[in-house]
Amino acid sequence: MRTLAVVSAGVTVPSSTRLLADRLAAAVGGQTDVTVETIELRELAVDIAQNMVTGFPSPRLAAAIDTVTRADGLVTATPIFTASYSGLFKSFFDVIDQDALTGKPVLIAATGGTARHSLALEHALRPMFTYLRAVVVPTAVYAASEDWASSGDGDLAHRIARAAGELAELMTGRPRAAVAPPRVIPFEQQLAALRVPSDQR
Repeated sequence: MRTLAVVSAGVTVPSSTRLLADRLAAAVGGQTDVTVETIELRELAVDIAQNMVTGFPSPRLAAAIDTVTRADGLVTATPIFTASYSGLFKSFFDVIDQDALTGKPVLIAATGGTARHSLALEHALRPMFTYLRAVVVPTAVYAASEDWASSGDGDLAHRIARAAGELAELMTGRPRAAVAPPRVIPFEQQLAALRVPSDQR
């Protein structure tokens, strides 16, 4: 069975970031068989800081890094602070070997108080994982406060399902469903269909 590592950088309990990460993991699990291993960076904050200073990970930080590097796929979720990922989130990936995520399928997600910060996924998270040579799924998932408050959070649920499907495809190597090419109608034929017969003018 494939392993899905989930990295949540939420700092509160309960955490909307952890909730989003769990929903994404459940959606991936609904599309392919996976064993989910979740890492709460809040619990590793001191270990990460010490590793940044000493260069040596504690046993539990080493275990978390091992979980991420050997996983078949990765879900990452961070709160957005000052229009970017949290420092804790960035520091965790700073202490991982820069070649460890090469070719690994990654789904990026974030939470924030307003939808205005949703582009942080594209200008901050996606470039970081691209630099680490991970394979980032096309759909990024951002959840603002209003997404949780909306009735049924239909749009958020749709984005979660789409992103999870993309990650599941990459993890299993399943090809995307073939899409038939659109039927192209020559422009002259389209114009002819619009012409009104002379006896009806």
